[in-house]
Formats: sequence, structure tokens, C-alpha cells
Amino acid sequence: MHTKIKLIALLCIMATMQTAMAQKANRHEFSIEQAVAYAKKNNVQVKNALLAIQAQMQTNKEITASALPTISGSIGTQHLPNVAVQTLPNFISPATYQVLIDQGVRDGNGNPIKMPSDFGFIAAQFGTKWNASAGVSLQQLLFDGQVFIGLQARKASIDFQEAAARVTEENIKTNLYKVYYQLVVSKTQIELLDANIKRLEKLDYDVKALYKNGFAERIDIDKIAVQLNNLSTEKIKALNGIAMGYIGLKTLMGMPVTDTLVLTDTLDYTQIKEDITKGDYNYEDRRDFQYLSSAKQLNAFNVKRYELSKLPTVALGANYSKLAQRNQFNFFGKGDWFTSSSIGVNIAVPIFSGFAKDARIKKAKIELEQTNNQLENLKLNIDQSVEQSRLKYKTAIATLDFQKNNMALAEKVYQQTKKKYEAGTGSNTEINASDVDLKAAQTNYISALYDAIIARVDYLTAIGKL
Repeated sequence: MHTKIKLIALLCIMATMQTAMAQKANRHEFSIEQAVAYAKKNNVQVKNALLAIQAQMQTNKEITASALPTISGSIGTQHLPNVAVQTLPNFISPATYQVLIDQGVRDGNGNPIKMPSDFGFIAAQFGTKWNASAGVSLQQLLFDGQVFIGLQARKASIDFQEAAARVTEENIKTNLYKVYYQLVVSKTQIELLDANIKRLEKLDYDVKALYKNGFAERIDIDKIAVQLNNLSTEKIKALNGIAMGYIGLKTLMGMPVTDTLVLTDTLDYTQIKEDITKGDYNYEDRRDFQYLSSAKQLNAFNVKRYELSKLPTVALGANYSKLAQRNQFNFFGKGDWFTSSSIGVNIAVPIFSGFAKDARIKKAKIELEQTNNQLENLKLNIDQSVEQSRLKYKTAIATLDFQKNNMALAEKVYQQTKKKYEAGTGSNTEINASDVDLKAAQTNYISALYDAIIARVDYLTAIGKL
């Protein structure tokens, strides 16, 4: 009894959780363009790429700050319980003795006073027990070649991060198109499976009628039942694959898997067949080419930056401060505050750095040359991918036409075979063979349809027009 109560309670909790999840879930009806727009806002990789742009903006502000004046203030106090003692040569006694000698003063023995050979040292304390100071300082960089190039490279740095974000978006978009249309194709697959099941159910009904009248055998009914079971199993597998595909698509888009996603686009056979291979293509349309071009520009700035590091740097400095000295902590009362100020220009001239600057310049030039090589190699890869994708697209379209016609022919053969069987002039073997041929033709058509879509997406990606 207790076990039943626990089981009922558990079922109630599970039902409540499912209801809560259903309430939180949202419903989305997306075309491919809407799915891409959603992914641009919610895909983690795209969001991180956009955050990288914002991070670069903050880096640019930091570079800009290097060329602006820096102002800092300071205030402090110091207590010296024991003021430092310093020993100085005895400069007082020689003067005193000289006065006595000049005046002819004699000692206790009546002898004239003579100048001693060594007067020793005087121990004296310099300073007060309390010191206080307050001041402000300004530093302004007047010239630094590296900062100057950094200011020039700010826009190029943003362009580089934006190009990287576009490459990420392009990769996500390409995968999104393929998964989206794979699921759209799966609708046609389910429709064909349903049509096959309906067709076999009609055949099952007709064969059972023939069996009752003695014109068919029991084995014919059993064979149709086996075929129906196989189709049902195939449909279950197809639906499971579709469900997994939707989970993958939602994950790619950055959508919660509990949300409901409905794909609104349909497959237009004439649109798929439209020839998109006409006309020329430009390397600049490719996102990865734009990315490498931005990297090349940054590498060129890097070379200039290290070259200008050989020039002197010039900076302006200014200070203004107030200083007070007391033997008691009474800085807020009466007493003098002494002013100190200075203005100066500092010029730092690099003389020798152990050939480190030359090494940096050469390394930056090598990296620039590497980027040039990568751009040239990318052009070759683009040419290759465009030609390959063009051939695959044309082949896929031709195969699609062939499989479409072949499926229609297989359907026609099946219907004629069915009529012969119902008229008693055909055999069960013939109708089973035509059924196998029809399902094979349908499977090949679905595969050709998906291959044509993938080939279309790959070609548009290759020319940078997806």
C-alpha cells in the first residue's frame, strides 16, 4: 500500500515537472533567414566573437590613453620620533679661533692662542619631527613611435575582430543551412513513408478480399504484413532521427532544447534547379579572405611599430607641491607651507638594445610575408573549392532529375503490376519486386534531393554568397 502511494506521489511530481517545463518552453516558427538571425544572437561562438570586438574597443581606449596626459595627486604625512643625526666638519671653531687670534687674546698661561690642527666634527639634527606634503603631477607623452602606430592601427584592429566574427557567423550559417534543409527533406521522407504505408494498407485490404474469394494465398497476406511492419519500423527510425536533428539544430542556434521549433520553409524543386553557377566570383566576398586581409594590415602596422621604436621618445613632466615641517602635529593651524614646482622635458634616446629591436623588426616582416603566402594559398583553395562545388552542384542537379523521373517511373510500374495482380494475370513476386524497386527509388530521390541542397549551400559558401 505504501509502495503504491509513493509511486502515485512520484508520478504526480513528474507530471508537475513536465507541466512546468512545458510552461517555460517557447514556440518558434522560423524560416531559414529567421533561424540564422536567431543563431547570430544566441549561438555561444558568435556571442564570444562579438564580445571580442568589444574587448578590442577597450584595448583601443587603452592605446588612446597612452597619448593623453596623466594627472596624479598625492598627499601624505611623516612622523620622525628620532630625527636623523648627521656629523659635519667643525666649521664654527676655526672662525672663532681666528677672531681670538686677530684680537690677540692669550690663554691662561699668558701665551697667544694658536689655531688647533684638528677641530673634529659637529653632530647635528636636520629636520623636524613632523612633515606633511601635498602635490599634483602631470605627465604628457609628446612623441613615441610605437604609440603613434598603435593609434593608427585602432581601426584595423576592430576590422580584424569584426572579420573574425564574420568567419564564425559564416561557419555557423553554413552548418545551419545544411541541418535546416536536412530536416525539411525529412518531411518529404515521412510523407513518402506515409504514402507507402497507406498504399500497402490498401493492398492488404485488396489481397484479403481476394483471399476470401480464393484468389490469393495466406502467404500473400503475411508478406504484406511483414512489409507494413518494416515500413513502420523505418518510420519510427526516421522520426527518431528527425527528433535528434531538431535537438542538434536548436543547439547550433543556441535555443533551449525544451522550446518548440517549427520550420516554415519548404523545398521548391524549381528553385533548387536554378543555375547559380553563372558569373564570376571575387575573393573579397569570402569571409576568410577578408579575415586574412585584415591580419595582413595588422602585420604591416606591426613592422612600422618596431621600426619606429628606434626613434627617441619625448615626454613632458610637471610637478607642483606644498611642504610643511612641524615639531608638533598642527598642520591645520598656523604655519608656513613651502611651495615647490618643476617643469621639464625628458628625451630618451635608444642607443643599444642588444639587437633586440632588429630581431623584432625582422620577425614582424617574416610574419607579414607568411600572411601574404597564406593569402595566395587561400586564393588557390578558393579556386579549387569553387570549381569542385560547381561540378558537384551540376552533378547533384542531374542526379536529382534522374531520380525524380525514376521514382515516377517506379510508381507507374508498381501501379501497373498491382492492376495485373488484381486481375489475376500477375504474381505476388512481381508486385513485391515492384514495391522494393519503388522504395529504393524513393530513397534514392530523398538522398539526391538532400545532396542537391548541400551542393547548392557548398557552392554559395565557396563564392561567399550564402
